[in-house]
Amino acid sequence: MKSKTLFDKIWDSHIVRSIEAGPDVLYIDRHYIHEVTSPQAFNGLKERGIPVFRPGKTIATADHNIPTKNQHLPISDQLSRNQVERLSENCQKYGIELFGLNHPKNGIVHVIGPELGYTLPGMTIVCGDSHTSTHGAFGTIAFGIGTSEVEMVLATQCILQPKPKKMRISLDGKLHKGVTSKDIIMYIISEISASGATGYFVEYCGSVIRSLSMEARMTICNMSIEMGARGGLIAPDETTFDYLRKLPSIPGIYNIKSSVNEWKKLKSDTDAIFDNELKFDAGLIKPMITYGTNPGMGMAIDASIPLSDEKGNNKATSSYLKSLDYMGFKPGMKLLGHPIDYVFIGSCTNGRIEDFRAFAQIIRGRKKANNITALIVPGSKKVEEQMVAEGLVEVYKNAGFEVRQPGCSSCLAMNEDKIPQGKYSVSTSNRNFEGRQGPGSRTLLASPLTAAAAAITGRLTDPREFITEEKKVKN
Repeated sequence: MKSKTLFDKIWDSHIVRSIEAGPDVLYIDRHYIHEVTSPQAFNGLKERGIPVFRPGKTIATADHNIPTKNQHLPISDQLSRNQVERLSENCQKYGIELFGLNHPKNGIVHVIGPELGYTLPGMTIVCGDSHTSTHGAFGTIAFGIGTSEVEMVLATQCILQPKPKKMRISLDGKLHKGVTSKDIIMYIISEISASGATGYFVEYCGSVIRSLSMEARMTICNMSIEMGARGGLIAPDETTFDYLRKLPSIPGIYNIKSSVNEWKKLKSDTDAIFDNELKFDAGLIKPMITYGTNPGMGMAIDASIPLSDEKGNNKATSSYLKSLDYMGFKPGMKLLGHPIDYVFIGSCTNGRIEDFRAFAQIIRGRKKANNITALIVPGSKKVEEQMVAEGLVEVYKNAGFEVRQPGCSSCLAMNEDKIPQGKYSVSTSNRNFEGRQGPGSRTLLASPLTAAAAAITGRLTDPREFITEEKKVKN
């Protein structure tokens, strides 16, 4: 029998039909929807008189547009309120489970899926959101889809999809203090560029990946899309199974032991062939920061901005210089000590409990800098409850921080949590495009540790200044 990669095994077992010289008809196990990309899809069903084929396979939440303050009040923004109301109406009409605003299980779609047990190894998962790749941390094929494809999945529980190429990224060695999963993926993207994995589905492996928690693995898979990949996945192992065993319940799973025995088979064969293989030494990674307007423009926080946008090229392109000009930076500039204005911790990238523990590790016993406006936003109601139960909210308050209510918040300018024009934001989210956090805003992507160091000092600071080797975090 031909050897297969993990990706092949999952993909091939979900093919309903292969179209000659065309895409595959792929069955979808789990469909996540939210208020932004679903209204048009539901309208399409209504216009054609088509029902939702398998409503039990779709899970909905409100996250992108919702406010993170006073969630008990009506949403003030008319467009946002309309989208949230349409989601509620459509879910009620078609019998879809909704964790809407103020629901005790509400949260960012890519946070609540795993924590509620809806994301399981071996699944195919889609959502009208590019960071659906987050769920690949559990050994799934998970990817974002467009609105027309959302309608297709609602109507048929299938999707037409060409099979991507396969890339394996191996990470071995020893992580240094202050280096988190966010730094790992930012480093990889900076090395291969924001388009370096275009056309591929990436499997991450190696001793470093195996040592990471599930939260950390989700962070890495979340940002696979930022290097052009269709998605990323990690083979399930005992870390995965322990995470799932600890969940209060797993919908549709009645015998966890039997399920684990099946999930253990989900791994690439020893001699499986990938279309591309990359290897990285974890010992070369330092805390990272971005300096430009795409996630590939990243560097070690103590480094200088490259003189050009291409390795081995001494001349900067006009687009590279335009990006730096937008950020107010110049080639060769060091960013350590640069004043900042905002700090945001949250999003589907770094809005889980481990991220807030890491943030608290640095700010505990210290005070927020006076020039900093901080947006501390848990990724879900469950994370919010954990923060309270563990005393993290009290730690934040004592340091002068305000903890907000769950939502996508300042990851994107679809809600009230916008960064003003010209202001600098150290953000634990996944994108630093022009205007991503608000018109004219300047975003520097970083880990929760680097964000915490900036929040205390009011400027870009190496988080290793605040960390002893004994306190090294595993996220």
